[in-house]
Amino acid sequence: MDWQAARVSILLAALTALVLLPVGILLARWLAWSSWRGKPLAEALLMLPLLLPPTVIGFYFLLVLGTNSTLGNWLSQSMGLRLVFSFEGLLLASALINLPFMVQPIQRAFASLPDNLREAAWVSGLSSWQTFWKIELPLAWPGMLAGIALTVAHTLGEFGVVLMVGGSIAGETRTLSVAIYDRVQAFDLGGAHQMALALVLFSLLALALVFAAGRTGSPGKGVPR
Repeated sequence: MDWQAARVSILLAALTALVLLPVGILLARWLAWSSWRGKPLAEALLMLPLLLPPTVIGFYFLLVLGTNSTLGNWLSQSMGLRLVFSFEGLLLASALINLPFMVQPIQRAFASLPDNLREAAWVSGLSSWQTFWKIELPLAWPGMLAGIALTVAHTLGEFGVVLMVGGSIAGETRTLSVAIYDRVQAFDLGGAHQMALALVLFSLLALALVFAAGRTGSPGKGVPR
């Protein structure tokens, strides 16, 4: 087991989920209840990372934020921020490709809440913020749990974008998925098997959490009707 790569992977997965959770909650809530005519386009853009090959996303990330680009050069010169072959850039790329994994389950959780529940809260004297904090969030927790689990699992297993944006810098950007590739290239199949098995087991655990959260949040099991 490459424990250094495991540490980078766990840190990246945890920070990606932490960054995306508040963004995912706000975006999911808006998508669940918005009647804006451009909503289908917004949802299509959100789902795009699921359809595009990771190498395409990585290529455009390098094109826009690489050191040879205008924006990337400005960030490097003005702020000392290098977003290519660095952990910071890897985190940004991870957040971009994992956004749909965080938003979709939370959006379904918010969409399952009946409108009359919020109306009853308002009639009872709760403000919009109090309704959100005391009523909506507690009832949407299964979706949030599912979003966190999917985001963490997908981050741990992501390979294409990680390799293109972060490379394979030991202790900084080399994740478990990249370490598995390196071990296979070196014909160390035993080492690759250990790390691959760990990712398989964790992914199974994450999916079990997602399905368990879905059963808890289904009509009649935690969401009042």
